[in-house]
Amino acid sequence: MNDTILKESYGTLSETINGLIADGYTQDFNIKDECFVCNKTKVSLSPKDFQIDKVYRFEGSSDPDCQSILYAISSKIHAMKGTLVNAYGIYSNAETSKMIEKLETNGTENTTGNKSNEATALRPEGERVLNAPLVEMDLNKFMEQIKNESTWETSDRNSITIFKSESITMVLIALHPNAEMKPHKANGLLSVQVLYGKIEFSTDAQSSTLHAGQMIALQENITHSVRAVIESCFLLTIAKYGK
Repeated sequence: MNDTILKESYGTLSETINGLIADGYTQDFNIKDECFVCNKTKVSLSPKDFQIDKVYRFEGSSDPDCQSILYAISSKIHAMKGTLVNAYGIYSNAETSKMIEKLETNGTENTTGNKSNEATALRPEGERVLNAPLVEMDLNKFMEQIKNESTWETSDRNSITIFKSESITMVLIALHPNAEMKPHKANGLLSVQVLYGKIEFSTDAQSSTLHAGQMIALQENITHSVRAVIESCFLLTIAKYGK
């Protein structure tokens, strides 16, 4: 069905959506009850009914690993093409992520193998291995990297994803003094290990002050916040339950 050659880049998220609309991707999809639903026609698509033609990622200006991801989707069965937007990062939408895992991309089923980060405007090298049978991670090197990037100079934080599989995500996060990660939830069991500095980790029921060498674990879907008392860096690990 899809004879359109999509561009590698249309610009910003909004420019890409408009560009895809001009290329015939006119429907707006969202997730409902483990299927895609077209907002305009109310047609429901199960994973076998469609394929992903192109994926576009867009970085957040204050956090290169806090992204939006745009899917260009087509369905031969329903003769329709459209787009789906999802967060891509630590707190991505779990329902959308589960659906994406079930898809066949361009007619070939996704397989698990070595996976590297994709090149982005803020990190153009695109060479960081995120998933493989064995992944080496030099935390000192990553801490040096995120503190040498422009984002660290222009924002109150910077972060880098160092491992990402279907079940586990590991992110190194550096915060300037008094930088705060506002109350939020994670759809998985998480741990926070302070590498240097001092942070306050708070839930509605409890608050803990963590120094270098200390860590906490938190059950899924518990609202929490993080504040750096002094310049700090910690390793965040999120483990999601089975599909």
